Amino acid sequence: MAEIMEKGGQDAAQEKLERIRHSMAHVMAEAVLQMFPTAQIAIGPVIENGFYYDFDLPRPLVKDDLEEITERMKKIIAEDKPFIRTVVSRDEARRRFSDQKYKVELLDAIPADEDVSLYDQGGFIDLCRGPHVASTKELRSDSFALLNIAGAYWRGKETNPMLTRIYGTAWANPKDLRLYLQHLEDVEKRDNRRLGKEQDLFSLHEEAGPGLVYWHPRGARVRVAIENFWRDEHYKNGYEMVFSPHVGRSWLWETSGHLGFYKDSMYPAMEMDKSDYYVKPMNCPFHIMIYNNSKRSYRDLPIRMAELGTVYRYEKAGALHGLMRVRGFTQDDAHLFCTPEQMDDEIRKVLEFSLYMLRSFGFQDVKAYLSTRPEESVGERERWDAATKALRNAIEKEGLAYEVDEGGGAFYGPKIDLKVKDAIGREWQLSTVQFDFNMSDRFQMTFVDKDGQEKRPYMIHRALLGSIERFFGVLIENYAGAFPPWLAPEQIMVVPVGEAFFPYATALRDRLRKEGLRADADLSDDRMNAKIRNAQLHKIPYQLVVGEREQSEDKVSVRYRNGNKANDVPTADFIAEVKAAVAAREQV
Repeated sequence: MAEIMEKGGQDAAQEKLERIRHSMAHVMAEAVLQMFPTAQIAIGPVIENGFYYDFDLPRPLVKDDLEEITERMKKIIAEDKPFIRTVVSRDEARRRFSDQKYKVELLDAIPADEDVSLYDQGGFIDLCRGPHVASTKELRSDSFALLNIAGAYWRGKETNPMLTRIYGTAWANPKDLRLYLQHLEDVEKRDNRRLGKEQDLFSLHEEAGPGLVYWHPRGARVRVAIENFWRDEHYKNGYEMVFSPHVGRSWLWETSGHLGFYKDSMYPAMEMDKSDYYVKPMNCPFHIMIYNNSKRSYRDLPIRMAELGTVYRYEKAGALHGLMRVRGFTQDDAHLFCTPEQMDDEIRKVLEFSLYMLRSFGFQDVKAYLSTRPEESVGERERWDAATKALRNAIEKEGLAYEVDEGGGAFYGPKIDLKVKDAIGREWQLSTVQFDFNMSDRFQMTFVDKDGQEKRPYMIHRALLGSIERFFGVLIENYAGAFPPWLAPEQIMVVPVGEAFFPYATALRDRLRKEGLRADADLSDDRMNAKIRNAQLHKIPYQLVVGEREQSEDKVSVRYRNGNKANDVPTADFIAEVKAAVAAREQV
């Protein structure tokens, strides 16, 4: 009972917060219209942690405009204006919004059997379902902030006008606002785009093609460490590596269904040899071709094919975001083909493997989301029920917290999504385990069962990390660029105290590399303190300061990333220490 009451209290608090934010969006729209009487207003919904409103303005906004809008909002709040709801006819609504084209378009989209409601706050009237607070006196001038300005296409279509979107946040009290603004500062400090540039990890070049990632040597070192670990663990878990082409004839994508369901997210066709070819948005049809290349027996199953395959998807320009949303990426991909009798065991193993991989990278807080059969689907209900039960049993056996998204599965099968929380509490969706009752039929996949009859194998799509690019972005932000030693681009930076010790620093660097460690030596003309600061900027786990004594005694002076120091450490002992930290995947 206490849990129910607590949940009820949380729901009520959240509902109140959403009313506050929705009302703040209206107050902001009124303030903007005071500044720009000819502005066109579009939509102003509540979003997670805040609100926004879209405007068609006579000029672009600048950051200083937000200050004036904020001051006008505070004056509106102080006027204690009631929010009054009125239901009107469509004709009356059109009359009132005759000079607001976006509102008229929204009005025309309201179903005929639904009321048309307006909210009036002392002269500013908006087309809105509500709900709102009773009056602006329930809003606090010290508990909201306008955050930024962005561009947004009307209704999200690139062929529509580009509008000005103002984002804001609002809370029940100033303490919650301060905590949220501090959280935003933490997010900004960890942004993969910012750290990628500061630490020389990767770059994106609009002029050469948006959404395409250039891995710099330091970022590539991390990628190699991720991929080597990934391959080693897959071999240990019974997977075989495959490699597939980057393009395929239209027949492949017609058979798979991608041209019917996914064409808008695919790059345009290339005509060659009187055929259309498409760059691949998925690896799965290629893996099926490998499966179908041989006659399969039940004794051959399960077959587990894995590939780090680069795919290309046409994401809208406005959706591209650093490493988190790109157009070309390397999918951490695998496909499992098994008999119905093997399904439960395969699902259990793949979930165990997923959790092991995520936890190896430092993600301990994992939650599962189970998506079940939608109304429109393919495949017999018995197969859906059995697959869903196998997914649920695997989740419960691992003791994972989970939610069920009833009817949220793809039309071709149920799935599990695993989401992790990072160091500052943000949730990221990474691993997916997806049944597919569609592809095996489309490609006529078979195996010969014990009874000598040909049957369809079960097919399971599986991604542990999602994509290498996005996962790298999540790692950058989770660790704020301070990667654990096993992943760090340079595990060790050798810093000679003077030019006389450059040869020794070089020899020590080479010795460390022969031990399998990623080491560099700073042989620049900078002063020693500048070299140390540079290593700190790049968040290198270990710095070795070497001079006369270290050279003569085969010892090192260690500066750890966390600020600790250790002098007169025998070089062999230091090497053993780093190797142990790398093997244990420790953070320092």
